[in-house]
Order: sequence, then C-alpha cells, then structure tokens
Amino acid sequence: MLILLSFASEDDRLKFEELFDKYKKLLLYTAYNILHDYSLAEDAVSEAYIRIYFNLHKIEDTKSPKAISFLVTIVRNTSLTILEKERKYVVPQDDEIEIADDGYNMEESVISEAITGDMLKIVDGLKEELRAPFLLKYAHDLSYKEIASLLNISENNVAVRINRAKRKLAELFREAGYAHG
Repeated sequence: MLILLSFASEDDRLKFEELFDKYKKLLLYTAYNILHDYSLAEDAVSEAYIRIYFNLHKIEDTKSPKAISFLVTIVRNTSLTILEKERKYVVPQDDEIEIADDGYNMEESVISEAITGDMLKIVDGLKEELRAPFLLKYAHDLSYKEIASLLNISENNVAVRINRAKRKLAELFREAGYAHG
C-alpha cells in the first residue's frame, strides 16, 4: 500500500523527515519488543508514522525528550493494538482448549491492573526532563548511552535524571499510599 502525504508547509515536511530518519530505529526496536515479529513491527511503525503525521502540530522540537516520548507512546500503542488484533484471530483447535486451575485469580488481576494504572499516572506526573529518561530506561530498556544519544545529553546526566526520577517517584508513591517509610 502506497500512501502519499501532503504537508501544509515545507517546514512540516522537513520536520516529518527528521522524525523519520532520526527515530525509525528506536520505534522499530520498541515495536519489535512488543510484537516479537519483525514484519508486524514494521507495520506498527508505518501506522505510527501515519498517526504522527496527523499529530505533527503537537511536536515543537524534534529533539526534545517530550517529542521522543510522544513518538514512543504512539508506536507502543499502535503495537499493542496490532498485538490485540493478532490475538483475536488466533483460533484454538478443540484439542488445544484446556481448562485447568492455573492459580489465576481474577480479583487480584483487576486490582493489580488498577494499581498499575494509578502508578502510570504518577509516572506521567513527573517533569518531562525526568520522565523521558526514566521511561526510556525502564519501559524501553535502553542503555544510558542510547538514552544520552537520543536526548543529546551526557550519560552522567542521564544517570542523574534517572536517579532524581526514582527519588521523586518514591516520594509520590509514598504520598499515594503505595509505599511505606
């Protein structure tokens, strides 16, 4: 499928090209970590760039941590949508269906998901300069060197920001009642 994008201005076209050239590997890496299928990861990145095109006005500085986080969030959500669609189309054969007591507790699962949602809101409350390196490290498993390169800061600065994010999150989690002491 060929999609032609029409840009409102030359600046928008250049911005989009810069986002594509600079971050396509990061987005492919992110999608592959979710989908574990290179072909599906490429599809997710392609679809993500279409969404980025429609939201290009939300990106002011293509090199900012906020922009990187925005791109990664789009590709992550796109990948999760594709993953969910893929799971819906897998139809088990009669001999594959097995009902067993696997120790799954729905109540605990629902509570866990609610807590996770609350915790993600707390993480989203961090200042962008702390949230971006923290998420790139722990949600996307990038090294300090990779994060430093993406954010155009030193590895030492990455370490400092992640440490500050951890301390701030510990404080916020205590205030929200998720941690003690």
